[in-house]
Order: sequence, then C-alpha cells, then structure tokens
Amino acid sequence: MRGVRPKLAPRTAAETEMISLKKYLDLQQADSGPAVEPAGGDLLPAVVDAYGSALLEMGHASLDACPGMGDELKRNLGEFKSELSVSMSSATLSATDAGVREQLRGWGRGTAKHYQQKACEVKEMLLMMARTAESVGTRDQRCAGQMTEVTERLKAIASLDDLTEIRASIEKSAAELKTSIDRMTAEGKAVLDQLKEQVISYQTKLEEAEEIASRDALTGLSSRLYVEGQIEKRMGAGRPFCLAIVDIDRFKKVNDDHGHVTGDDLLKQFSTELRSACRATDVIGRWGGDEFILLFDCALAEAEGQTERLRKWICGNYAVRGKAGEVKLCVDASIGLAERAAGEEMKELLARADAAMYEEKAAGRQKVA
Repeated sequence: MRGVRPKLAPRTAAETEMISLKKYLDLQQADSGPAVEPAGGDLLPAVVDAYGSALLEMGHASLDACPGMGDELKRNLGEFKSELSVSMSSATLSATDAGVREQLRGWGRGTAKHYQQKACEVKEMLLMMARTAESVGTRDQRCAGQMTEVTERLKAIASLDDLTEIRASIEKSAAELKTSIDRMTAEGKAVLDQLKEQVISYQTKLEEAEEIASRDALTGLSSRLYVEGQIEKRMGAGRPFCLAIVDIDRFKKVNDDHGHVTGDDLLKQFSTELRSACRATDVIGRWGGDEFILLFDCALAEAEGQTERLRKWICGNYAVRGKAGEVKLCVDASIGLAERAAGEEMKELLARADAAMYEEKAAGRQKVA
C-alpha cells in the first residue's frame, strides 16, 4: 500500500519566480559553453525588476495591515530590491530569498504580538468593569443590610413607652443611617472615579491607536486607508470634490543612485512642502511609494488653480542626506486631477486621476527628449 504524500502549501508567485530565477542562473554558471539567453533577451532583468517591485508592494501592504509594525519591513524589503539591482547572481538570489523569508516571519510574529497586546488591553478593561460592577453590588448589599437593621430598630421604637428612650433610640438610628449613607456615597464616588480614570486611560490608548492607523509612518501625512475613508464620506454626502494624484518624477533614480535613506529623506521633505502649500481644509495623504493624494472640497476650476500654485511650491531644489554628505536634487512632479462625477465610484475616479498623472508624466518626458 502506498503511503499518502503530505499536502504541501502552495507556493506564492514571488517564491515561484525566485525558484525559476535561481534555476536559470545555476544553469548559466554550470554551462561551460556560451550562455543561453532566455526568450526575449532582456527577460531576466525584467523578471528580477518585477520581483523587486513585488517586494516593495509587500512593504506597502504591511503598512496598511499594521501601521505600527510595517515601516521596518518596508525599509528592509527596499534594501533587498536595491541589492538585486546591483547583482543578479544565484548567490544573491539565494541570500535575498532567505532574507525575505526571515523578514516576513519576523514581521508576522511581531504583528501577531502587537495585536495580541491590544486584545489583552481590551480584555483587561472588560475585567476591570466587571470587577467594578461586582464591587458596587457588594457595597449596595452591605448598605441594604445596614438599612434593614435600622428599620427593625425603628419598628421596635413603637413599643417603647419612655419618650426619653424613644428619642435616644431615634437619634442613634438616624446617626447610623446617615453614616451608612455617607459611607455608601463615598465608596460609590471612589469606585466611579476609579472607573472614570480607567476609561479615560483606555480612551487615550484607543485614540493613539487610531491616530497611528490614520498616519503614514514615514511622512506623517494621512494614510491611504484614512484618505479612502474621506473619499467615501464625501461620496456619501454628495458633496462636490476633486482628487489629485502627485508623483515625484524619476524618484527611482534617486534610490538607485543615492540609496533608500536619501529617498526617504526626500519623501519627508516633499511631504513637508506639500503640507505647507495646501490649505487647512485639504486632505493630504501618501498613496504609496513616491505617490501622494490630495482631496479638494471644491469644483474643478478652483482645484486647477490650487494645483498650479501647489506645483510651483513643491517643485524645485532640495538638499537631502546622501551616503557621503549632503546631496542637492532638482525635483519635479507630475499631477493628475479629476473631479468626481455624479454616481462615479471611487475606483473609477482614482483611475481617471491616475491616467491624467501618467499623461502629464509622458508629456514631460517627451519635452526632455
């Protein structure tokens, strides 16, 4: 009887791509004759570049999944992509494969621990509220018992004949009743004050968590998820608004020539300029990589004027940190603007703005050529 083979987990597209690349390069190195080019000639560099782009997208996705834990993974995956662009040997691919697996496992464990901690905090709050309710119940039961004793004493007074004794008994019972009520009030206030402090503490933690989730970890601008929520809110209210996608031209060359630290510094400075050029009512977010998104609560004509003013402000010379000191860069950007049409879905609106941005970028490249 043949043994049953264990069912293996399906490989991801990135893993399959990596295995194919490694096999091809191993064959290249083992072949003593002339190197055999794959169909298309430039297929290997294109596939390696696609794999590197997949790594960057995984980094962006990790930020959306857990903003508090994704920044380091995104940065490390970007470094792996840079190493692949320098060397495409089998050894480099093997090292990259092992490194990516280790980074993803570490991120998975860290993210699980992060959310487990959040779950424990919520559990602690629920237990605290349950203990408080139990404490209030015990206090009320004790006070009820004391009031019952006082009531029994007052009933007994009715059978007394001596007015002096009646008066003394009433005064004693009244004093005990007042003491019991005062104690119940004080204990209730203490319990409620404690509960209020705990609720304020957890409310602060929840607000901090919401703030982290709504902010891009690198630039401090609004996150993609937050901007999508703002778009949906405007669509639901039926308010007119325009959407602009801003993309830094030739940003990949900055990373390739100067490294990701320089690229990150440029993104931070560019974000600061964006924030300075926009109005308080505008929503400014990082869409991913070197793309940013803006929401204008106005019609197209006004948004076009704001976009042109914005372009003059954000484009120009930047001084950023390089590997060997300060690097001066001349930065340009392409902007695609679209006004939301009646009944238009978010996906369609984003596609129109994105197409307008790429159209402008292509026109700029033709001018340079």
